[in-house]
Amino acid sequence: MNGPEPLRDPGPEPLRDPRPGTVLDLVDVEVSYPDRRRGRRRTSRVRAVQGVNLRLREGEALGLVGESGSGKSTLARATVGLVPLEAGRVLVGSTDLVELRARDPRLAARRVQMVFQDALGALDPRQAIGSALVEVLGVHDLGDPDSRRDRAVSLLSDVGLGAEYFGRYPHQLSGGQRQRVGIARALALSPDVVILDEPVSALDVSV
Repeated sequence: MNGPEPLRDPGPEPLRDPRPGTVLDLVDVEVSYPDRRRGRRRTSRVRAVQGVNLRLREGEALGLVGESGSGKSTLARATVGLVPLEAGRVLVGSTDLVELRARDPRLAARRVQMVFQDALGALDPRQAIGSALVEVLGVHDLGDPDSRRDRAVSLLSDVGLGAEYFGRYPHQLSGGQRQRVGIARALALSPDVVILDEPVSALDVSV
């Protein structure tokens, strides 16, 4: 039985010259994995994403809908550089994100951030929530220790958690609260684009 079809281009290829307001442009993106099923040649590959073209403009929210295994998460991870591209380009504005990541990984991270589906797995169980947010700011040399703490408290407030959560650990939070922390961490660097993988899977509010 064949698996789900890989994500394909949903329509005609858009114009490639980014116009003002374009924040993310995926151009003919392809991603594949080695086929590790028994009896397959070592050179065999499974194509997870094939020829995807996608454009996101400033202020827009775009959702990808597809069955399990169709390549949604793979495309998201490829966009932020966690999965290598086999072909294609990822542009933020007019900047090639793959090339930028090779030159300056920290600057690339400040352009695009991701909220992961597994909120618990994305957090260090030994690190307090506030410390995790402060660390992100410190790695990118943003502010001094006092301003980083203030920013972390502000981020917690922005996602519906108060300052009292600053010293709590991931295991002390509900699934929805951990998801909120993941959102706060993604917003810490004020990125141009935020990618969310299964964003409503652990929400603690009704939608």
